[in-house]
Amino acid sequence: MRDLAPTHVARAVALIESGQTYRPVARALGASKSTINRNVLRYRATGSYDRKRGQGSKRSTTVRDDRFIVLQTLRNRSQTPVQTRSALEEVRGVQISERTVKRRLKEVELRSYVPAKVPKLEVRLRVARLAFGREHENWNIDQWSQVLFTDESRFCVNTIYGRERIWRRRGERYSQCNFTPKVPFGGGSIMVWGGIGLGARIELVIVDMGTLNADRYILVTNILQDHVVPLAPNIDDNFILMQDNARPHIARCVTNFLTETEITKMDWPARSHVGQKG
Repeated sequence: MRDLAPTHVARAVALIESGQTYRPVARALGASKSTINRNVLRYRATGSYDRKRGQGSKRSTTVRDDRFIVLQTLRNRSQTPVQTRSALEEVRGVQISERTVKRRLKEVELRSYVPAKVPKLEVRLRVARLAFGREHENWNIDQWSQVLFTDESRFCVNTIYGRERIWRRRGERYSQCNFTPKVPFGGGSIMVWGGIGLGARIELVIVDMGTLNADRYILVTNILQDHVVPLAPNIDDNFILMQDNARPHIARCVTNFLTETEITKMDWPARSHVGQKG
């Protein structure tokens, strides 16, 4: 049981008056249904989003303390509430509990989550990505239409990577209906390659002869020879091939082949997929 901040009370009232029920409103504000109900009833009785002075226990932090807690957390996202509490006591001489820190952060919708894992970008990689962005930031639709984006990906045939879940009662672990067949050694996989541009698309090429290497990339699977080379004149005279920096793509024989066939390769920075999602 607790009282919401005035801004959250205003939001709760607006959502309830718009026709929403208490459950989704409580979920959106991170509070219980009873808390939402109590604060909405108080607003309807008093016409104010603020609680009456003297209601509840005295707040242990001031506005400046709350701002300090929030800024400390935003400046160091991995800092624990215990560390924030210690910093507040050291700098402002205010002693509060770890739970109070969590409550102050929750009031501004800051909650603890598992961080997203991404490959580490070294300085040289950041510099290369910035240079690439500046070089292409003013490209128009006609210039991008000259580019064929390509990549390959491997898919497991039988393995489900342990993501499957089932519903069962306690004690039914070994019931026949709850078994998931498992193929020894993963059951194999399949690799496919494809390409796409603004005005062109290449059908998926199945790489069914093991791992993709430079020789297979050029001739054995006929990826470059039979799919990229014939398509290049149909896209544009200034055709550009985009491929990542996988070892088969940057091998000397592949580079020589592209030079001989007069195919321009886009200078794609390493790990350029990192941090693209929001």
